[in-house]
Amino acid sequence: MHLRAAIFDLDGTLVDSLADIATAMNHSLTQHGLPLHSVDEYRHFVGEGVMVLVRKALPPDREDLAASVLAAYRAYYEEHLFDQTHVFPGIPAVLAQLAAENVRLAVLSNKADVFTRRLVDGFFPGVPFTSIYGERAGVPRKPDPTAALGVAAELGVAPAGCAFVGDTAVDMNTARNAGMYAVGVTWGFRSAEELRSHGARALATTAEELLAVLRAARASGA
Repeated sequence: MHLRAAIFDLDGTLVDSLADIATAMNHSLTQHGLPLHSVDEYRHFVGEGVMVLVRKALPPDREDLAASVLAAYRAYYEEHLFDQTHVFPGIPAVLAQLAAENVRLAVLSNKADVFTRRLVDGFFPGVPFTSIYGERAGVPRKPDPTAALGVAAELGVAPAGCAFVGDTAVDMNTARNAGMYAVGVTWGFRSAEELRSHGARALATTAEELLAVLRAARASGA
């Protein structure tokens, strides 16, 4: 089936949000007198939802502080999520071109739903996304395929007609679990090797390559 839709991860795929996430979590850790982490360490903490982020940031013997650290993180991040976050080069042009070519677009993140929507609305106000979702109560997180399949239904496109574009193993596994075309981007938070080992059917190192990959998949019926 020819690809008719593209579902995008957010953090590490459309926007570089790592510095703001790291700053917010380190702020919370400081408030609790806990050790801090480098921005680079946070590359391996993100992608599986905020509770996983909290657990990875906490010392192994301080999981009792998880709820308090999470609350402090959310309060700080809510006020600072646009401080250092920026759109990856070339992404707006890719989204505009896909929309012009009648590719249906959506965003599916494991970031909290409220923050996902704020970032997408703030950075991509003119992009005609049909669906924008982050982590929601009662809906399993990626790589469970439930949310991705729900987005495909909203797009009116069979799963096999959707590309799932992301930068982590979580995204590639989501694509595989949902029967979608897995496209990995290497400018995000994880390596090309991780993406390949978890089933990426194509890799893009630049936004221009991403557009070419999606066009080729559409033409070939991948």
